[in-house]
Amino acid sequence: MGVWLIYALLAAVTAAFVAIFGKIGLKEIDANSATAIRSVIMALFLLGVVAVQGKMGHLSEILAQKRAMTFIVLTGVSGALSWLFYFLALKYGKVSQVAPIDKLSVVIAVVLAFYFLGEKISWINGIGVFLIAAGAILVAIK
Repeated sequence: MGVWLIYALLAAVTAAFVAIFGKIGLKEIDANSATAIRSVIMALFLLGVVAVQGKMGHLSEILAQKRAMTFIVLTGVSGALSWLFYFLALKYGKVSQVAPIDKLSVVIAVVLAFYFLGEKISWINGIGVFLIAAGAILVAIK
């Protein structure tokens, strides 16, 4: 088992808790304000991780690279929009419906990686991506 798989599984588990904690926390508050607070907490937490790792100097190196910064900014905007929409969906929908639809991002990412990054998709991978899409839709349907 590769280290990437361990990290991916940890990402999936922690993302699942985001849905549960988010749904509970959003009951009587504005979803966009909650997302803003969550983002500040995430930024402070991640700066703490970078500091503990002794890699604060890497931040200035990254800031100096225009191409990298352009894509990091685009990632930040995409992530912020994703979380705004996700928290709005959680506020008004069921976790059991919102979370599977959100996972269609896997399907979209694979398709985009094929077209923009030239990543290859085997037949078995294609079937898996199709099953993810079908499963997400089936789980979300009432």
